[in-house]
Amino acid sequence: MIIKAYLKPHCGWSNGVRAILRKYNLEYEDIDIINVPENYLAMVEKSGQRLSPCVEIDGTMLADVSGEEVEQYLLTQNLVQPNDLAPDAPTNQPCAHEMPEQARAKTIRFF
Repeated sequence: MIIKAYLKPHCGWSNGVRAILRKYNLEYEDIDIINVPENYLAMVEKSGQRLSPCVEIDGTMLADVSGEEVEQYLLTQNLVQPNDLAPDAPTNQPCAHEMPEQARAKTIRFF
């Protein structure tokens, strides 16, 4: 299986995709769409939209997906077999800047 994952370095949804790919021990290319503008442009061109994460599996683009959605696709396409392992990160969680204010971590300054 050839997997290209267009992900942000630090994002809840991107980390959820990574967690699912690790859960099934799948090799994948982690493509940084934040620090490499060309990667973001390639994602938009391939997916036809601007939201991430996007995961391309054997030429099929899953656009704007959570880890849960990637797992569902893998299972329904019989690309992986179900297992009882728990993902090592939440699989459907927004990036910190997209979370409600009360749920964000607060910075404490000691000066």
